[in-house]
Amino acid sequence: MIDFVAALCLLAGGLFALLGAVGVLRMPDLYCRMQSTTKATTLGVGLVMIANVLERGDSGSVARGLEIIVFVYLTAPIGAHMLSRAAHRRGVRGHESTIVDDLDKEEQIS
Repeated sequence: MIDFVAALCLLAGGLFALLGAVGVLRMPDLYCRMQSTTKATTLGVGLVMIANVLERGDSGSVARGLEIIVFVYLTAPIGAHMLSRAAHRRGVRGHESTIVDDLDKEEQIS
């Protein structure tokens, strides 16, 4: 039963990683691409690590797997935010359908 759950987690993680890659190809601008890849691949890595933890089962693998999950869940969104903010400061504009640019308003105030 654990092997079946691990296989499902592994397949779901691979699917989310694939969806993140498709998001890079399909999204219209840098900011949408950053969002789709960060969210999808973060969940994909988490599910793959859960599958690894379930399959191996020893305490060392569980500790390493949880450390990797926590590290990825903390660093991926922060890194994507920093890259997006740097791109915005360099003048990279979003898609023409973008209605609200909160960062542009923030820079006008200060």
